Amino acid sequence: MKKILSRTLLASIFLAGTAFTASAAQNITIGTEATYAPFEFMNDKNEIIGLDIDIMNKICDELKASCKIVNQSFDSLIPSLKSRRIDAAIAGMDITAERQKQVDFSKVYFDDSSIQFITLKDTITSIDQLKGKKVGIQNGTTYPKYLSEKYPDIQAVSYDSYQYAVLDLKAKRIDAIVASSLVAAEWLGKESDIVPLGEKITDHAFFGEGLGIAVRKGNEKLVNQFNQALDKLRANGELDTIYKKWFNK
Repeated sequence: MKKILSRTLLASIFLAGTAFTASAAQNITIGTEATYAPFEFMNDKNEIIGLDIDIMNKICDELKASCKIVNQSFDSLIPSLKSRRIDAAIAGMDITAERQKQVDFSKVYFDDSSIQFITLKDTITSIDQLKGKKVGIQNGTTYPKYLSEKYPDIQAVSYDSYQYAVLDLKAKRIDAIVASSLVAAEWLGKESDIVPLGEKITDHAFFGEGLGIAVRKGNEKLVNQFNQALDKLRANGELDTIYKKWFNK
């Protein structure tokens, strides 16, 4: 009887420990920066929505995980991963060699490797005219490095959110903005006084090969879980459905 009770007790302890581990694995805190439409932004109900959010929710469904999405500044996402305040970050983040030194990434879930300069209508007509001018960029992006190397005569003005950059552009406190071509397209579609400046620019050395979900360096388990979920969503057509929802293509 003692041996049976002992084995039963050991089994109970083992199962309890397994249940605790599974429960812990199902809670994932994801950081984002909700001013980057159509990838992530706030709706009129103060909810975070967008392409990235739809994809992340689908991934969490596949993993049967309880996911909490938190809104914070873009340039704080990688530090928050490194300090374990969040477990993952999805925020229209390009997979670049520089970022891969600090964090690991899932597979590419969206190819967004081009940028677009935008400006006010009836002002500047070419990028060459930006010499000595102020161009808005977002903190934590790869754009400051790009401007400093490709257009050293441009004065980069950093913002925590592109919303403030657009306000300053309209107030003529800056002369242009550089952003993801897809994000720029959102403003071009909504703001009649904002126009594209030059053609879209693709440079994988600066803007990476596409967007990925960032996790802490060495967290192979979570990367593999995300990749498996993305593979399934790509195979069953759900990723395409999300793309079409936000980009009509």
